[in-house]
Amino acid sequence: MASKLRKRARRIEAGGRSLFIHNLPAHSPQDLYHYCMTISWPRFYLFIAAAFIALNLLFACLYQLQPGGIANQFPQGFLGAFFFSVETLATVGYGDMHPQSLYSHWVSMLEIFIGMMSIALITGVTFARFSRPRARIVFTLHPVVRPFDGERVLMLRAANARSNVIIDAGASLRLLQHERGVDGIVFRKLYDLELVRDQHPMFVLGWTLMHRIDESSPLYQRDFESLAEQKAQLILSISGMDETTLQPMAARHAFSYQDIRWNHAFADLIYTDDDENDHVDYQRLQEVRPLPPEEGGAEAKG
Repeated sequence: MASKLRKRARRIEAGGRSLFIHNLPAHSPQDLYHYCMTISWPRFYLFIAAAFIALNLLFACLYQLQPGGIANQFPQGFLGAFFFSVETLATVGYGDMHPQSLYSHWVSMLEIFIGMMSIALITGVTFARFSRPRARIVFTLHPVVRPFDGERVLMLRAANARSNVIIDAGASLRLLQHERGVDGIVFRKLYDLELVRDQHPMFVLGWTLMHRIDESSPLYQRDFESLAEQKAQLILSISGMDETTLQPMAARHAFSYQDIRWNHAFADLIYTDDDENDHVDYQRLQEVRPLPPEEGGAEAKG
């Protein structure tokens, strides 16, 4: 039974966990623009092609309701009406086939109007998809908790894979966890985690974000077991303005409690070679290493 329910559900990945969404409300016509903007390019053009064929099939049926309404129809029958519909919808007008009855003129006028509107809408959506800025911000897979400058901190790292300039970049970090109220009801509660620096004037390469785990932090005296008990997640959001296009862009990533590495440190993303040349190695973005016991301590495990 559970497997059948999962097959009928929509599956999404969040924070390293699979979520199955059931009983989604039906899409309304207002969702069509969002659907066209979020699907992949191949699916977008397949959708346009399917709509084009469906519309022509509909008008071919309308033309067939009155036999003889199309002059010089070739081939005869439904296929000829379909080809005439394609020519009319595209406003090609070869001249061989043309309406020859009042009914056909009305149908062709309606089809030409719909064709003009469809071309305008498809052109607009295609341009919107092409011109929409996409952030290529890459996030580390594993946040780390470690001592730093005499304090215990949570560190996360992001990198701008496009290496363009994102001006006035801002970051926000939140903790999402399950809690049980005094009445026994379990709910999901969101906490803001204050960052040491949540603004970056020019986000070009890498950005290491830090949260102090002090008495005011929701992570104070927390360890792997306590976070696992409440199914905790970290949600990091970064937004800014693309300096080239002057358009806003945003990126978001969710980390599960299982992704956190306790008493670990990031590998250096930027390093200098023997010739004093600086290098940025994006492969190091995901590298973490355990701290020596004397440096990391044994306060937490996971």
